[in-house]
Amino acid sequence: MHTSPSIRKVFEGVATRHEMHRLFNRHRGDPAMAEGEGQRLFAGEWFEVNEREHDYMLEILPPLFMRADMFAMREFMTGSVTSIFFALAIDGKRRWFHGYCDLSDRLSLERMKAAIIERESRPVRAMTRDERLEHIWSSTHDDYRG
Repeated sequence: MHTSPSIRKVFEGVATRHEMHRLFNRHRGDPAMAEGEGQRLFAGEWFEVNEREHDYMLEILPPLFMRADMFAMREFMTGSVTSIFFALAIDGKRRWFHGYCDLSDRLSLERMKAAIIERESRPVRAMTRDERLEHIWSSTHDDYRG
């Protein structure tokens, strides 16, 4: 399920470690992956994780790079798209997020960060229709995906 080429939230709530790994593989079996076009599926997707999962991912491999509020995984998902983990202050609280950014676009990290902060700072955090569809797809077991 991929409804938009823009930055988009794909899971509502804070993903557990099991959910996080399922989200990493949510496009498995998509014909675009077999055709080498997985970059368009992943780039722009994001979801929330907890601090423990954020730190766990930091310890797996040395990061590609680190900044004060983010780090990039050394392994690329597809093409120039890799996992970025963010630690952001939103409404005075520290929260952690994972997103896929295309590192060939120098502004993708800052756009992703700004989009997450804007989305999660809304007074009413109701999901949009596209976000609900992405969440349903992310939560659907592989056997039931068509």
